[in-house]
Amino acid sequence: MHHIHDIGLAPQGEEKIRWVAQHMPVLGAIAEDFRRDQPFKGLKITLSVHLEAKTAWLCRVLEMGGAQMHVTGSNPLSTQDDVAAALAAGGMDVHAVHGVSQEEYDRDLCAVLEAGPNIIIDDGGDLVERMHSRFPHRIPQVIGGCEETTTGILRLKAMDRAGTLRFPMVLVNDADCKHLFDNRYGTGQSVWDGIMRTTNLIIAGKTVVVGGYGWCGKGVALRAAGLGAQVIVTEVDPIRAIEAHMDGYTVMPMEQAAEKGDIFVTVTGCDGVIRREHFSRMKDGAILTNAGHFDVEVDMKGLRELAVSHYTARQNIQGYTLPNGRTLFVLAEGRLVNLASGDGHPAEIMDMSFAVQALGARWLADHRDGLRPGVIQVPREIDEAIARKKLETLNISIDSLSPEQKEYLGC
Repeated sequence: MHHIHDIGLAPQGEEKIRWVAQHMPVLGAIAEDFRRDQPFKGLKITLSVHLEAKTAWLCRVLEMGGAQMHVTGSNPLSTQDDVAAALAAGGMDVHAVHGVSQEEYDRDLCAVLEAGPNIIIDDGGDLVERMHSRFPHRIPQVIGGCEETTTGILRLKAMDRAGTLRFPMVLVNDADCKHLFDNRYGTGQSVWDGIMRTTNLIIAGKTVVVGGYGWCGKGVALRAAGLGAQVIVTEVDPIRAIEAHMDGYTVMPMEQAAEKGDIFVTVTGCDGVIRREHFSRMKDGAILTNAGHFDVEVDMKGLRELAVSHYTARQNIQGYTLPNGRTLFVLAEGRLVNLASGDGHPAEIMDMSFAVQALGARWLADHRDGLRPGVIQVPREIDEAIARKKLETLNISIDSLSPEQKEYLGC
């Protein structure tokens, strides 16, 4: 039985899905291949990704390939109830409601795992963790899975090192057609879209502190600078710190940056990036946001304990007044600001990212008999196939190697 908010919202959700499908031509081309080849016939796919229109289109593409889909969201604040209703109205098994409690979110994850999936598509590692801890009896029927994001990959690699990962997982986030575009351009745009929608404030002239300079951090910093902000980057990796410096940003520890920032964006995949010792150093009116997967990068528990009062300043903005009289504002309660305050990454970007998911899942189905437990890099041919399809949709041609060049390169 579904767990959704209101099936009556389905027509509104259908409008959203139709719109993004028109702007995701690579995934549309893959859908035609899937419809013809039926690579998932007889297989169950359980999916936990931010449940909005682009994810819904991915679900339908997988369904066109013969999959029986069991769908939930990877963050209660990013679930769109009308999109969930549209999928449920079309016959999919859907367990996702916007804004549910942690307990209800956990029940939804378990509900889609109870179906006994053959392939798992995860975003952050929650499905894989629960499959191992609560449904170990169903693991023998799991062919493998695909992981969408950096946070989930960190968890998978830790399990792999410990020898506890019991089925193969394709590291979708490590694919070039994912992190080079989704993380950099998708996160870069959607974070500032979410912040500006939520605050109705200008970015130009402000000092922005970006916590972390991975591919997502690069995108957030690039767009902040493009909007006219002064950008400070905090990093723990010395190589990335040098890269941020060479890219023209100021680099310093968070302890120093805390005094200077007007807007803070954490995007590391780690917890405790902004902590109690930083809060008291911040300016009155500083805005704290998180674009990492979980709500752990800003120490919300520490902020609540430190604050003498808090209040709703605006929809999706909480104000916390500190003992020193200064007030800090937190967007989306420290959860994903780009998904809690908007529609997430642009459709054209997610076209490539979700194409990796779709072809990664097909690769697992095609190679099911020869796979071993552990993490797997996305095969290069998948990246190249997606890039070529994307170039075709943009009507862009590229050079090819001459016979002399092939001979020189030995290929």
